[in-house]
Amino acid sequence: MAEPVVRVPDAKVALSTASVYPESTATAFEIAARLGYDGVEVMVWTDPVSQDVEALRRLSDHYGMPVLAIHAPCLLITQRVWSTDPWTKLQRARAAAEKLGASTVVVHPPFRWQRQYAREFVQGVWRMADETDVRFAVENMYPWRYRDREMLAYAPDWDVTKEDYRHFTVDLSHTATSRVDTLAMVDRMGDRLSHVHLADGNGSAKDEHLVPGRGGQPCAELLERLATSGFDGHVVIEVNTRRAMSNAEREADLAEALAFTRLHLASAARAPGAGTISGAPATGTAPGTSAARTTPGDADRPRQPRRPDPVRRAHHPDPSREAPRQ
Repeated sequence: MAEPVVRVPDAKVALSTASVYPESTATAFEIAARLGYDGVEVMVWTDPVSQDVEALRRLSDHYGMPVLAIHAPCLLITQRVWSTDPWTKLQRARAAAEKLGASTVVVHPPFRWQRQYAREFVQGVWRMADETDVRFAVENMYPWRYRDREMLAYAPDWDVTKEDYRHFTVDLSHTATSRVDTLAMVDRMGDRLSHVHLADGNGSAKDEHLVPGRGGQPCAELLERLATSGFDGHVVIEVNTRRAMSNAEREADLAEALAFTRLHLASAARAPGAGTISGAPATGTAPGTSAARTTPGDADRPRQPRRPDPVRRAHHPDPSREAPRQ
């Protein structure tokens, strides 16, 4: 009888630089390398290092951490980063991705008050995508809520599946905040889903970005679905650690998120005569037990020694908030 083996899909697991706030972009590279992430997604925001392609290249080379995605500066606090013109922001994000070897630019739909940009957005993103191999993955957002009032802040819509985009990003904290059926949204995205922001939430009006497994979102189910569907994009841990009481607590949260993701991306498969898993003796153990932790690149790899950053560290405003604090 064939032994079950662990099959890990091609999807890489990256750390969003926003996940280390209030620490810097440089710190995100260091932590990602030490914990064994496959790369980083750079949130371009008020940290000068996040805006500097050459500084990012030095960090990537220093820590051996590839930049897998660029998150364009489209938050409220980044309205003046790179430019006040939203199309210029996307052009610079694409140029940064091309120079750094990133495959994806994550972009939010426009704010409703960006009227001209919103009118041209769907066609404009298609036009830019035709000019590059970089994927422009448009991210689902959510209505802003305060008590019993709701404001639709994004146009054409916070539910990006209502429009015809070539590529999508699904963010599970945003699906929690918008109180939609996450897997139904993923079904609507279909094979155009190319990027995942993995986090959790409980449906609060606040965009929570909890560690996966600590809220009510189907994080495990989504990962298991990706593992069996031929998904070839990236899974990015984008969680909120700003309340961590210490660096050790922050790193523990990020290590837990990585372990959760790798565990559920591993799926049971049967291969005739398979007796080993990545060189280890087969035990017939199902994913989720110790055998799953023997897959290459998991969170149990030897930790890298701490090295000094090649660029200056700084503290900056929180990039993880879209709506004002409730």
